[in-house]
Amino acid sequence: MSPPENSNGGTSSAAPSEPAPPAKPSSKGKKKDVKKDDDLSEEDQALKEQLELYVVRAQDVDPGVQKLALESMRQEIRSATSSMTSVPKPLKFLRPHYGTLKSYFDTMPESEVKKYMADILSVLALTMSVEGERESLRYRLLGSEGDIGSWGHEYVRNLAGEIAQEFQKRQGEDMPIDALMELVQQIVSFHMKHNAEPEAVDLLMEVEDLDLLVEHVDSTNYKRACLYLTSMSRYHPAPDDLLALDIAYTIYMKFDDLANALRIALLLDNKSIQYVKQVYTATDNLLLKKQFSYIIARHGLALEIDDDIAADENDKEILQEIVNNTKLSEGYLTLARDIEVMEAKSPEDIYKVHLIDGRGASSSLDSARQNLAATFVNAFVNAGFGQDKLMTAPSDSSGSGSSGNWLFKNKEHGKASAAASLGMILLWDTDSGLAQLDKYLHSNDTHVVAGALLGIGVVTCGVKNDCDPAMAILMEYVNKEDSNIRIGAILGLGIAYAGSQKDELRAQLSTILGDPQATLEVLVFTAVALGLVFVGSCNEEIAQSIIFFLMERSEAELAEPIIRLLPVALGLLYLGKQESVEATAEVAKTFDEKIRKYCDVTLMSLAYAGTGNVLKVQKLLGICSQHLDKGETHQGPAVLGIALIAMSEELGSEMAIRALERLLQYGEQNIRRAVPLALGVLCISNPKVNVMDTLSRLSHDADADVSMAAIISLGLIGAGTNNARIAGMLRNLSSYYYKEAAHLFCVRIAQGLVHLGKGLLTLSPYHSDRFLLSPMALGGIVTVLHACLDMKSTILGKYHYILYIIVLAMQPRMLLTVDEDLKPLPVPVRVGQAVDVVGQAGRPKTITGFQTHTTPVLLAAGERAELATDKYIPLTSTLEGFVILKKNPEYHEE
Repeated sequence: MSPPENSNGGTSSAAPSEPAPPAKPSSKGKKKDVKKDDDLSEEDQALKEQLELYVVRAQDVDPGVQKLALESMRQEIRSATSSMTSVPKPLKFLRPHYGTLKSYFDTMPESEVKKYMADILSVLALTMSVEGERESLRYRLLGSEGDIGSWGHEYVRNLAGEIAQEFQKRQGEDMPIDALMELVQQIVSFHMKHNAEPEAVDLLMEVEDLDLLVEHVDSTNYKRACLYLTSMSRYHPAPDDLLALDIAYTIYMKFDDLANALRIALLLDNKSIQYVKQVYTATDNLLLKKQFSYIIARHGLALEIDDDIAADENDKEILQEIVNNTKLSEGYLTLARDIEVMEAKSPEDIYKVHLIDGRGASSSLDSARQNLAATFVNAFVNAGFGQDKLMTAPSDSSGSGSSGNWLFKNKEHGKASAAASLGMILLWDTDSGLAQLDKYLHSNDTHVVAGALLGIGVVTCGVKNDCDPAMAILMEYVNKEDSNIRIGAILGLGIAYAGSQKDELRAQLSTILGDPQATLEVLVFTAVALGLVFVGSCNEEIAQSIIFFLMERSEAELAEPIIRLLPVALGLLYLGKQESVEATAEVAKTFDEKIRKYCDVTLMSLAYAGTGNVLKVQKLLGICSQHLDKGETHQGPAVLGIALIAMSEELGSEMAIRALERLLQYGEQNIRRAVPLALGVLCISNPKVNVMDTLSRLSHDADADVSMAAIISLGLIGAGTNNARIAGMLRNLSSYYYKEAAHLFCVRIAQGLVHLGKGLLTLSPYHSDRFLLSPMALGGIVTVLHACLDMKSTILGKYHYILYIIVLAMQPRMLLTVDEDLKPLPVPVRVGQAVDVVGQAGRPKTITGFQTHTTPVLLAAGERAELATDKYIPLTSTLEGFVILKKNPEYHEE
């Protein structure tokens, strides 16, 4: 768009009113072009002269001659704009005459010919109009109503861009937009027919009319349009994001793609239950309903199957069983048998002391803290397998093996964790779990009873039951005298019913919050349990009771380290709920100054967790950049908040990792202590090499808190992956810190986490191809991380059982295919790195570097599976967890 030619065109149009002079500009132009003409081939020279003749003729007095000239010009331009790698020749040669034609156009009387002229000017404006003038659109609106697409893609694209600008201008000035909307209709239908769904969606977002999309999608392109809508929603501010998801839901429902509609229903929190029921009632196929139930069970939504969903009593029972997750233990053990890891492992098998050279190898000291660490390692490694070598070993074998003996190798509150570890080992297997824990409930040792109660909560975590055994047992102990027993029962309830929003629990636990006799720790854990049970519910009453409780605390009580879990409990109620937290956050500003900022930051970081909200990340980074002198602690949660908000998508987490590295270099000490934990949650169960190296460096840091946090985070990023490199690092650390009891304890916990469930479990709160975030899982992770911000007084003190809250995030990372009777069905699947195919042309491969295995298989972070056979059709497009396969009726064996 070089100005000289334009101005040349402009100056030459001095007298457009008489028909004669317009012939001159071309000769003037020619003089300038003499040098250029030498480079032109004969064809081009002929074309140039031809076009110049048309320009002259287009300004003829006779409308017939005009029309013919314009028609010919149109033909030339059309035949040339089909490919747009360079500026087409006709447009190039017509540049000097753009001004002439424009001025002539203004003098033409209204007629068909004038509209014709407008069409051509509109196309010429594509390369010649001044930036921001929107001439292409202006002439288009004056021109004929013809087909837009015939001028080529580039023209349509350019128009779409100009429409977006014009729309904003007209909205600001309250001008009518009907003419624009008609154009939008044409452009959208053109884009949808030509595989440019993202462009159609973008245009509709700009003109705030996404509903139009529903009319224009068809069965060939709806998947791509919805894929773009859903992945784009992560980058939109509220309420646009929900709008995009709503439209995607409508489109999926329109084309009967119910499994995908269900995923979106689960993502649209505020309308979840209503939409989920719509998905169920949209089909009569019981198999599909079973598949939906598996998806809901994995997400952890507490759903009552009612008569609308399934009329038949038997069907209702089957579906409710699946939603209640009762089959989880069975499926998990099927996977374990298939991979042949059923044999119980002892902590020594994990420590692999024989591989460590020199010091630390020989310390077989039987200290209580070492035994406590072994208890946790044993619980994490054998989680869900139902057998181990410490707690469930038969008592008649060599004396030391029996469970009773192991219990009493732990001191006081260590016994609580030891008893609770039985719940972890029997995870999800409620019947045998409750039976084996029962004997500890009759113990005379209050710690053992407390541990057993917590164990009951752990064993029923994520598995619901119609007769609610956990509720029945734990409720008896909630109001006992002994505060240990109370904490065990209360935390047990919090873990067992996380996310269920049970009203009976609210009544029961809220009364404890007002109990003047209860100790501070009982009250704090009551608040945490309420936060977990009502996670993301925005329940005002509970928020009120926690707020009142916080306001009534004395100075001395607010100085207690355990108090930092209260703002977390409050934040859990608003987990991921964005603006809903604002009223509570305002009230929090009136708290005692000791906890005011801590509360404010925690509430914000939890309310926006998993939303990827850039503005909030910036705000938290701002908080981290302040220099504090009064020993305030609110920068720790701010650092964690950055990670929690940014973890929602790959791009955000990459950027957050870089921001956290900066904080490490320039931040104050209390920020540096939180950075390893933030890195741990960003890459939870996803050992990225760069993060691993950073944590490895920090694990030798001079500051004890930083190094302990880094060690725990190494466990978090490697959780359930059996990652050999991390396992090696941890072994070296165990010999490096062999004299430091606290560090060694952290190393052991991390070793247990890396081998979580012998490598069959994951802690990632995301599932369904990283599309859905399970609020309970995130709630569990957040609670444990906030406790880790002050390890010395929580996990290394007497509250080590907080670590069991991580069970909320533990899920098998498996793909288990089942047949129509829900029996395991081995089929070949390809497992490979997932590829992002949003907005790509054609049908690109969704996985790369795959290997073919027979189900059940394990899926690592960032992996995706697809069926390697046409014999069966999966009932859901995302192969994860339990997938029901039905026989393909069109399949014929070769």
